[in-house]
Amino acid sequence: MEEVPQGCPGTGSAQAGRGASCQGCPNQRLCASGAGAAPDPAIEEIKEKLKTVKHKILVLSGKGGVGKSTFSAHLAHGLAEDENTQVALLDIDICGPSIPKMMGLEGEQVHQSGSGWSPVFLEDNLGVMSVGFLLSSPDDAVIWRGPKKNGMIKQFLRDVDWGEVDYLIVDTPPGTSDEHLSAVQYLSAAHVDGAVIITTPQEVSLQDVRKEISFCHKVKLPIIGVVENMSVFVCPKCKKESQIFPPTTGGAEVLCQDLKIPLLGKVPLDPHIGKSCDKGQSFLIDAPDSPAALAYRGIIQKIQEFCGLHQPKEQHLISS
Repeated sequence: MEEVPQGCPGTGSAQAGRGASCQGCPNQRLCASGAGAAPDPAIEEIKEKLKTVKHKILVLSGKGGVGKSTFSAHLAHGLAEDENTQVALLDIDICGPSIPKMMGLEGEQVHQSGSGWSPVFLEDNLGVMSVGFLLSSPDDAVIWRGPKKNGMIKQFLRDVDWGEVDYLIVDTPPGTSDEHLSAVQYLSAAHVDGAVIITTPQEVSLQDVRKEISFCHKVKLPIIGVVENMSVFVCPKCKKESQIFPPTTGGAEVLCQDLKIPLLGKVPLDPHIGKSCDKGQSFLIDAPDSPAALAYRGIIQKIQEFCGLHQPKEQHLISS
């Protein structure tokens, strides 16, 4: 993961990509392209396109393998359980698109309509878009440099016809690199409710979460809160809790207290979550009474409450 350089002026600064601290940063050219220059016209186009999207949530993680895409998938499943709630899930993990597999949509393809690309619908109220739908095989590698990734994200945000949507969930790759800068930049005029940051309890994961939080502050992306995945293992027979990944520095709870960021919840480690994802099914339906499913539902409720409280006054209202 690429660390935000010390003294980074931020992507919105006139010195973005041009300051002394920018020298050697892998994102220098991307930041400089927007500093002191005319804004990318796609920003306004995306703002207009997403007027019918009520809430936009980015799901971030500092490190890979902490369950970020799993959480994104189940956030979408959970929100879409209300038939009156329209949900969209956008996968911008260009090199590791796992959402099609997790949502049971492998082999599906994107279709073009007069108003843009049509998402692949899992349910009438749950649409999905991913670069995985553009590959001839799930085993194909996407070997792209930054500019091509950025172009793909722009196309997803500008050209997909989501229709009227209550929640757009954006599943990102790990880190703070091209894809994250592009998503934040292109959505800058469209109002993003905030980011949900995923971690596991051990310090090696929390170290990268601190970098992710620093990234959010620098690009002025609100933080909805932190989710601790794989928190404990609850034995299905004796119900005893075991710490598979010991929180040597206090886990996400202490981190959130120190940085004054909400802890949305802790999701226990449950092998059935992985099984459900491999089968492309919702764990919330497969094991609705499990401790992990109950934790997911509590977290989803907090995210809904956050979005309701932070509704902008001039936000476009969606007819029910």
